[in-house]
Amino acid sequence: MLRGIAALLGTTTLWATSFPVIKIVVGSSTGFGYTWMRSAIAALALLPLAARRMGRAGRATALGGVVTGVAYALGLWLQGWGTGLTTASNSAFITGLNVVFVHIYVAARLRRYSAELGAELALAILGLYLLTSPRGGFGLGDALVLAGSVAWAAQVLLVSRYGRGDPIVFTFFEMLPAITFAVPDAIEGGIEVPAPSTALGLVYLGLACSDGAFALQAYGQRFVEPEIAAMIYLLEPVLASLFSWAVLGEHMTPIQVAGAAAIVIATAMASRYAIQQS
Repeated sequence: MLRGIAALLGTTTLWATSFPVIKIVVGSSTGFGYTWMRSAIAALALLPLAARRMGRAGRATALGGVVTGVAYALGLWLQGWGTGLTTASNSAFITGLNVVFVHIYVAARLRRYSAELGAELALAILGLYLLTSPRGGFGLGDALVLAGSVAWAAQVLLVSRYGRGDPIVFTFFEMLPAITFAVPDAIEGGIEVPAPSTALGLVYLGLACSDGAFALQAYGQRFVEPEIAAMIYLLEPVLASLFSWAVLGEHMTPIQVAGAAAIVIATAMASRYAIQQS
């Protein structure tokens, strides 16, 4: 359980670094292009290692990776498209709502829930709202990010179901469905070579935030139930704010600090609950 939680914290940390990079990349490329290029880079980087481990992994790992990859591709595309049409704070808050969908599924379908976990979820969502301070009405960009949030919730649940095999092979196959977005990208306006700054951002997103993060996710969710994993992923905007403070000199308001603290407390309580139940 402790190894699983540590791996998921690594996943969350890598994802937290992606928000400013995504904003730059989607600003100079299409939503389709961002999705398939990031995933193609990730798949190509994993190909040599995955090919050597394919025989030991088995068909179930490969097929599970493809199924999970469909949810991943939709989440990535919708989040990237929607983020370009709304504010970063709105996108961060709505994306974080995927934890609610995971908990609803676990309670309704798996019949595995507790009042304690529900209270921790409520505290975390309150903290997320205070931290991200979403503003304005509910526009097209927000709706797209919300749809992406549902897809991300499905991805978390599918990783728990299918990601028990080799995490490298699973992640490789998880990247493949998103590459098909090259077809609508070519039809929409033709595939363009990205600018150097965009290409560098895509490489980082593909290697660190896709390959590294999703391999750690597949490994970590072997030991951690999806409802707890989803709570840990809520640390993403907290860490993103810390990175912005350390690198860009951005400051958090007292309300945002309170929100971040609420998320950290809720996540710690949920992790403690999981360890006690294991």
